Amino acid sequence: MKKVILLCASPRPSGNTYQVMEECASVIEDQGLEVEMIPFAGKKIDSCIACGRCGELGQCSLKDDLNPMIDKIRDAEGLIIGSPVYFGTARGDLMSALQRIGMVSRANDNFLSWKVGGPIAVARRGGHTATLQQMLMFFFISDMIVPGSTYWNMVFGWAPGEAKDDDEGIETIRRFAYNVATLIKKIK
Repeated sequence: MKKVILLCASPRPSGNTYQVMEECASVIEDQGLEVEMIPFAGKKIDSCIACGRCGELGQCSLKDDLNPMIDKIRDAEGLIIGSPVYFGTARGDLMSALQRIGMVSRANDNFLSWKVGGPIAVARRGGHTATLQQMLMFFFISDMIVPGSTYWNMVFGWAPGEAKDDDEGIETIRRFAYNVATLIKKIK
């Protein structure tokens, strides 16, 4: 069965970003694809140390929680990442993870190439577009396919559960998830 991995970079296991990603997962599952959500809550992810060993090892040399995620991403047809916005940017551990995932892919078999997916940003008030742009760089440099939606993949919310009240944001995410699933089914 075709599979989509959802990386949820929120440190809160049931916060707004997680709830938005659950909405995304529900749509993809309704389209007949398997979904696995990988929350960052409680995980340790270090920054790349530019050791260059990922090519010889086939994985990252750092011993934290990232290599099991990389294995799951390698085997999936899709990848969606969701991040809360902190000080106008994506969470640091997510960007560290994306840099390392990209390096492992590039140093080995380019397993990210032609995967379908994209980013989602969740914030109280602002920084969404800068965060989306920051995360999009990973998808584009990795030769991935990013479908659009009816607006940018951003949802507003601060207190847990508020994001679900952003009707337009949730509808945008639902359409994005549908487009990811539909595109995977068409090209794979």
